[in-house]
Amino acid sequence: MENLFTSLPMVAKIATNDYVGFTFFVGCMAMMAASAFFFLSMNGFDKKWKTSILVSGLITFIAAVHYWYMRDYWAVNAESPTFFRYVDWILTVPLMCVEFYLILKVAGAKKSLMWRLIFLSVVMLVTGYIGEAVYRDQAQIWGLISGIAYFVIVYDIWLGQAKKLAQEAGGAVLKAHKTLCWFVLVGWAIYPIGYMAGTPGWYEGIFGGLALDVVYNIGDAINKIGFGLVVYNLAVTASSDS
Repeated sequence: MENLFTSLPMVAKIATNDYVGFTFFVGCMAMMAASAFFFLSMNGFDKKWKTSILVSGLITFIAAVHYWYMRDYWAVNAESPTFFRYVDWILTVPLMCVEFYLILKVAGAKKSLMWRLIFLSVVMLVTGYIGEAVYRDQAQIWGLISGIAYFVIVYDIWLGQAKKLAQEAGGAVLKAHKTLCWFVLVGWAIYPIGYMAGTPGWYEGIFGGLALDVVYNIGDAINKIGFGLVVYNLAVTASSDS
């Protein structure tokens, strides 16, 4: 019995004031719980909404798995797990863009809208990674390119084709679309703040010193779980009205 316990892996000690480690653990468990909720609720909806709920569950599940690794990485190395974080984002952020297409299909949204949003999100993330992890001395330039892609996404969903489709759909779809738009405009703005907090540039005097991992962790939990809950509420409302 003694050999059994001595062979078990040791859990790294985390200080009581380690807020980065705390938010990694809370974010991991919150997104695991959200994934279970979305997956288990899928059968309560018709086929039209099942895919949307499935994607919501995949977003939080992928994030939960990465957070499991990131929390251990932080506990052992006390370094920001930049690589793991961007792998998470390159999978989950395009899926969040897919949600716009899925809820707007009722108004005739075409796959071209989905692929446009996915492409822009990939550009935003790849250039962000290059500036934050590869060419840090050029972080301002890569951050600018990433920011441009982000604002094109914002334009598309707030003022472009996606908005027109949402207005045509009206009702619960329009309301859900507006809420998701606010998540992108306000919630996603947390990521540029984290980027500026962790890279050199003219903005160091404004955002330098912020715990970028705390900013990222809180933003991830709010945005990914919140996105899913908006879609879930839309599915519930649409199903009860039909």
